[in-house]
Amino acid sequence: MNLIDQIEAGELKKEVPEIHIGDTVRVHMRIIEGEKERTQIIEGVVIKMHGGGVRRTLTVRKISFGVGVERIFPLHSPRVVKIETVKRAKVRQARLYYLRELRGKAARLKELRPKRAGKTAKAKAKKTKAQKSAS
Repeated sequence: MNLIDQIEAGELKKEVPEIHIGDTVRVHMRIIEGEKERTQIIEGVVIKMHGGGVRRTLTVRKISFGVGVERIFPLHSPRVVKIETVKRAKVRQARLYYLRELRGKAARLKELRPKRAGKTAKAKAKKTKAQKSAS
């Protein structure tokens, strides 16, 4: 490990959530206005991830009052309090720039639902039951 990697290792956050392109995320940002400090939540679709290590960034796109707004967040920044994944989407590209031209319902992404463990357990139980009765 070279010197730069050693220095950057101290700056990395310990718990970084697993984020993919197409995820709808809620980013909690620490905003300082004068002497006051507050947390602002920005919710949108991750259209791009860039860089690695301490320089890793994600670009989040949201529609605000009918206008598309994109914001770039450094993943390991102390200003980013936390990132929550709201939902996942099935995408086939690494950059979702085509969403910039789409409006309304056309801009929706196909939601990727988590696999249910209960359903597969029932299927396995049926399969073993069928094998026992066949033999």
